[in-house]
Amino acid sequence: QAIGGLDAIYNNIDAVAKLKIRGAASLAERLQTFREQAFLSYDLATIRTQLALNITAEMLKKTDPDNDQLLNWYKKLEFRSWIKVLEKTPDVTDSEDQPTAPAVVYETITDKAALLTWIERLRSAAYFSFDTETTSLNYMQAELVGVSFAVNAKHAAYIPLGHDYPEAPEQLDRAWVLEQLKPLLEDPHLPKAGQHLKYDKNVLARYSINLQGIAFDTMLESYILNATATRHDMDSLARYYLDTNTVKYEDVAGKGAKQQTFNQIDIAQAAPYAAEDADITLRLHQTLWPKLQADKKLAGVYESIEKPLINVLSSIEQMGALIDTKQLAQQTQELKERMHKLEQTIHQLAGEEFNVNSTKQLQTILFEKQGLPVRKKTPKGQPSTAEEVLEELALDYPLPKRLLEYRRLNKLCTTYTDKLPKMVNPDTGRLHTSYHQAITTTGRLSSTDPNLQNIPVRTPEGRRVRQAFIAPQGYRLIAADYSQIELRIMAHLSQDEGLLEAFAKDLDIHSATAAEIFSVSPDAVTKEQRRSAKAINFGLIYGMSAFGLAKQLGISRPCAQEYIDVYFQRYPGVKRYMDEIKENARSKGYVETLCGRRLYLNDIKSNNAIRRQAAERAAINAPMQGSAADIIKLAMINMDAWIQEERADACMIMQVHDELVFEAEASQVEDFCQGISQIMSGALKLDVPLIVDIGIGNNWDEAH
Repeated sequence: QAIGGLDAIYNNIDAVAKLKIRGAASLAERLQTFREQAFLSYDLATIRTQLALNITAEMLKKTDPDNDQLLNWYKKLEFRSWIKVLEKTPDVTDSEDQPTAPAVVYETITDKAALLTWIERLRSAAYFSFDTETTSLNYMQAELVGVSFAVNAKHAAYIPLGHDYPEAPEQLDRAWVLEQLKPLLEDPHLPKAGQHLKYDKNVLARYSINLQGIAFDTMLESYILNATATRHDMDSLARYYLDTNTVKYEDVAGKGAKQQTFNQIDIAQAAPYAAEDADITLRLHQTLWPKLQADKKLAGVYESIEKPLINVLSSIEQMGALIDTKQLAQQTQELKERMHKLEQTIHQLAGEEFNVNSTKQLQTILFEKQGLPVRKKTPKGQPSTAEEVLEELALDYPLPKRLLEYRRLNKLCTTYTDKLPKMVNPDTGRLHTSYHQAITTTGRLSSTDPNLQNIPVRTPEGRRVRQAFIAPQGYRLIAADYSQIELRIMAHLSQDEGLLEAFAKDLDIHSATAAEIFSVSPDAVTKEQRRSAKAINFGLIYGMSAFGLAKQLGISRPCAQEYIDVYFQRYPGVKRYMDEIKENARSKGYVETLCGRRLYLNDIKSNNAIRRQAAERAAINAPMQGSAADIIKLAMINMDAWIQEERADACMIMQVHDELVFEAEASQVEDFCQGISQIMSGALKLDVPLIVDIGIGNNWDEAH
């Protein structure tokens, strides 16, 4: 803008250095250094308009498509949706002979006789799909508005129960309908299909219906079949597997601030939407289930892990956790006082007052007024103020360090100490989270509203938040945590003799690794050496490079590479396993957990080196992280069954990564801990022992 095009810039390079912009001299220097790349980029971006083409205008005239060639290309390029469209396109010459697809039949049930007829149809079916319509996604607050069912594809019914908008038509009494449906829904021998049935189970529990006979959950069927192929909500699955565009919730309820809850939607609009949910769910199951059954391992993951886990997670969610709201309020007050002092310090370091929470103002302070180096830019080209950028700058500058402290305290306050008390359910007096089975690619559970899995455990403030999770009067909290489970899985998978021996002898694996790498006796290992060995142990199973290790330990890259080389010399089985798993992933396109869960790696053959290397790192780590996820899920299933069999006065209230948290009556704690140890350590047989660390306390922090 100031000088002209590329030629003008390089003919007046001295003028660049004199421009009144920050870093002008440095810019001129970089332009000189990368002159060749600049002209190459310009050349590559230039459209050639004078090339001789072996094409005439006549050849470009539109003609009828050659569907056979087109189909071959679509298959080669994997354009699945277009393949389906092409294969469904009827030949014009025989279009009259083509049978038309059967139309959908969606009924709205508003009289008792019709409902009783449908109940008989459902009871005599091999299985049926059903779905609930409610007023909220919060299962602890949702009111039931209607229920839909399907037995055959493209034939479904909706029973409106709670549409209460002005002049809404008369509907069947909800209590009477649920009384008729209760025996059906609670029959464990009558299989049901649904999409995300845990939610429906939780909602029905509010109406004293214990949903049993959960046989098929299409969300989980899709997730186990291929976790990365598509999202696992019903609309996405319908598009991907049925090539069908469904009616979206926004289509009937509206969007944004004007969006209606389902009870406010006209039944004429609501009924087809709700009935379609049950119909599509049935058709999805009919499509997905044969694919799962074709692979015994995948079918086994569904039958032995994910399906039984639905009931376990539902129980945990409905139980909830007890928190001390007064203690959290006190923590909020203290955090805000510390944040206020930090804010004053930040303003002093900046030389002026500004909004610490404003990204734009922060960019101005850091990079324009203070002249700090720009480490990274946002997609819009602005200097990034992301956490990793501030962490790097904090090594050399005091202001970013204080900003990080402020952000950490602010996040704790807004996410936990201030927010959690507001999320306590008024009916139960407890905090209820939602666990998600079909989010992560590795099989790990995630938690939202609130997210209990991100409460910091390594900071004093984070541990104080955990202190607010308390046991009821007369009970204790028990925290049971798998010790170094992923490293143990690595030892099992790699069959490395050194690792197997270390775990068999119950050695401190990090000290043992440090002794090997630094050629000292285990007794002589220093804290710093153990810390380095711990970083290597965990870093390598996550596919960390020498660059990443160097950054984490604050050492040179050659030094980090030397540590890694020595590690692989001492543990050759680990290196062999890593090489083999990457090669296996390249040939198959996926890796597997110990239980047979399949983890697809779409970029394992990518021409993009960054994507390919990320896929290779995932190939190394996914079997361990996925196996750890499977193990704790099996432990949850077995623990739930044991609690019921023993009729113990105890319950599972949380799952956080490799940890389970229980409430148990104080006099039963000792016996209960013995049961936990036996069941969790025996969840899956490995060639090394699974060790469970168990703690007891009046609050979560004491027990952890």
